[in-house]
Amino acid sequence: MAATYAFADPDSECRYPVITCGSYAGLVFRWHRAWFAIPAGTETEIRVSAGAIGKDAAARYLCEEFAAGRIAPGQKAPDPAPATRTGRVPLLHPRMDKPQNHKAAFRALRGLEALRWIPLGGYPGADNPWLMRCQLCDWTGPRYWSHLRGRKGAPPTPYRHPGCTGRPAV
Repeated sequence: MAATYAFADPDSECRYPVITCGSYAGLVFRWHRAWFAIPAGTETEIRVSAGAIGKDAAARYLCEEFAAGRIAPGQKAPDPAPATRTGRVPLLHPRMDKPQNHKAAFRALRGLEALRWIPLGGYPGADNPWLMRCQLCDWTGPRYWSHLRGRKGAPPTPYRHPGCTGRPAV
């Protein structure tokens, strides 16, 4: 029988809590095209899969570990970081916090401001998910800077996210 699970809202580092059998099993996240799982009660990152099936493969891994009794039930999922318009976020994602990444982070933040996005976490690099809020309709979710910025001199795409009205929120 296939394990059933659900994803909760991502935290500011775009890590998704996985809920199975009514209990928190751990976190899954994408980093540089690979998907990782962090079982509840640990900080151990386990590379599970890559590609389009990676998120579900990582969640299934946690469910299998939970069903086998290797993840203790009843642990609480971490609360996602508060997402406010005025809250300060770090310049860089913890994995990227090196001086050589500051220039790219500032360039991305200037670009997000012009495109009317609010970052809800530190800059994770162009090809990693970044939790953002749309200033046009208040949608919150992960976006990739590489998808927003435009490429090879082309302007940024007008597509924002599913269901965007393109009008400022009231």
